[in-house]
Amino acid sequence: MPEKVSFLNESGQTLAARLELPDGEPIGFALFAHCFTCNKDLTALRNISRALMKSGIAVLRFDFTGLGESEGDFEITNFSSNVDDLICAADFMKENYQAPSILIGHSLGGAAVIFAANRIESVTAVATIGAPSDPNHVAHLFGSGIDKIKEEGEARLLIGGRKFNIQKQFLDDINDKNMSSTLKKMRKPLLVMHSPQDTVVEIENAAKIYQDAWHPKSFVSLDGADHLLSDRRDSVYVGNMVATWSERYLG
Repeated sequence: MPEKVSFLNESGQTLAARLELPDGEPIGFALFAHCFTCNKDLTALRNISRALMKSGIAVLRFDFTGLGESEGDFEITNFSSNVDDLICAADFMKENYQAPSILIGHSLGGAAVIFAANRIESVTAVATIGAPSDPNHVAHLFGSGIDKIKEEGEARLLIGGRKFNIQKQFLDDINDKNMSSTLKKMRKPLLVMHSPQDTVVEIENAAKIYQDAWHPKSFVSLDGADHLLSDRRDSVYVGNMVATWSERYLG
């Protein structure tokens, strides 16, 4: 069973996490970032974490501020605060277990780990799953609500079957981020995983990420998978592929 742990974000709020530890000494530690408005307990994330754990890699997955079991108000968070949460998670791992060598991110979490990679000295490799080529890609989920956000400063929108308050500061923050220049600064091995059938974040995003990144970089097609990897076979496959690929960069 994963170990329940927690740590503080920059505002002193408690963020909930789960730590998957393999039998015996881990060959390395990975830090996992979930998708936009998701949480650490998404079935696909659990399957991926367990596949990594079975390969000897310890994994910490946590809820971003204001989501899942973590404290804080989601409506005042943004992409930058997600990146800061990752830094805090890495510091917690370093102080209590071992600093993360691998960063893994799903969807917008994939963009977040790219932005966090150069701020975490211990990271030797980065893996993304269904990640957008720019953080502002997530704005398409807001639909016509964007106009209301711009006019009134916020709007309550239905995202993934749940309602969230989205503020204008969130739009301003994602529009201010440049993934292309960040990738060019990230001189770390990168694994890009994406489904050609992804209808939430289209496959063209993977092509752009791959093009902008430096070598060594790898691409794995998740043929037939949906964005949330709802088929268990897809998420287990992702976990096994990340484990095999990352062995070269551990130790």
